[in-house]
Amino acid sequence: MIILFGCTLLLGGCANLAYYTQSVGGQLDVIAKRQPISQLLREPTTPPVLKQELTDVLAIRHFAVRALSLPDNASYLGYTDVQRPYVVWNVVATPAYALEPRQWCFPFVGCLSYRGYFRQTRARHFAEDLQQHGDDVAVLGVPAYSTLGWFDDPVLNTMIHWPKYRLAGLIFHELTHQVLYIRDDSSFNESFAATVEQEGVRRWLEHDNDTATLARYRAEQRREQQFVGLITATRAELARLYASSIQAGEMHTAKTRAFAALRANYQRLKQNQWDGYAGYDRWFAQDLNNAHLAALHTYREYVPAFQALLAQCHGDLPAFYAAAREIGGLPEEERAQRLRKLAPIKPVLQ
Repeated sequence: MIILFGCTLLLGGCANLAYYTQSVGGQLDVIAKRQPISQLLREPTTPPVLKQELTDVLAIRHFAVRALSLPDNASYLGYTDVQRPYVVWNVVATPAYALEPRQWCFPFVGCLSYRGYFRQTRARHFAEDLQQHGDDVAVLGVPAYSTLGWFDDPVLNTMIHWPKYRLAGLIFHELTHQVLYIRDDSSFNESFAATVEQEGVRRWLEHDNDTATLARYRAEQRREQQFVGLITATRAELARLYASSIQAGEMHTAKTRAFAALRANYQRLKQNQWDGYAGYDRWFAQDLNNAHLAALHTYREYVPAFQALLAQCHGDLPAFYAAAREIGGLPEEERAQRLRKLAPIKPVLQ
């Protein structure tokens, strides 16, 4: 994930000064509370569990540079306790009968398919305003983000207690945003980072010779692919529905049926193939709508294409980064065409 940042001196003429101010203020708060990991490891008051987790972070960080050719800088060499479960909350919105997420455009980072808030109440207020205007809206808690190298991003309490391989994946993901970032293309950026994350975790576990965790991770990846398959099928069904000419009342009813079918299909998958694995129950417990599908699609749309590109580069990550950078430099439509040629995606009408 990318977070908006900037300087308050640049904001005087902005129509939405309050939003920019909270973004800058939130980032400055994260920086002010940051402590060097090396210092925390020397402090006798640092809890033993946290010391072990921070030691793991340093090992992950070293692996990221040495084995994945990710940036060698001060990111994730500090720790911040933001004293809340998520560092930011993203608001994602779509029209009631469309799948394409709304875009918000900012200085430095360009247009994003979400809008981030450092306070949940502010995110919900913004979401409520969008809902009142008829949008489908999702408010999503986010455990970490990247400032694209503008600041030394710290490890946060929101992620430090995760299983080590998941923590490693998140650090790999966020560091990848510093390798390559394309303005106005959230799907490209998040899919690229997700691909490096997955490859990095696999290599990390193989490096540790942790065969049991690697097997568990591969099983998780297979389940995720099946979960994404359910979402993709539902998106395709909704795309056909929204492109039709039926009346709004009928469309609403059909939309409700589509989401009900998605839940039913998940329950069948969970019971028939996953032996009751409940890892996605929390996601399905939400009041699902187009915005939830859009948020997931942003992070996964081009992952198969980037995986194919990595295979073409024979697993050579620096070559993969260079190839992705070349594609990223193309005009938007040509870029999308190149990615679809790498791994054809069934078209979904918006």
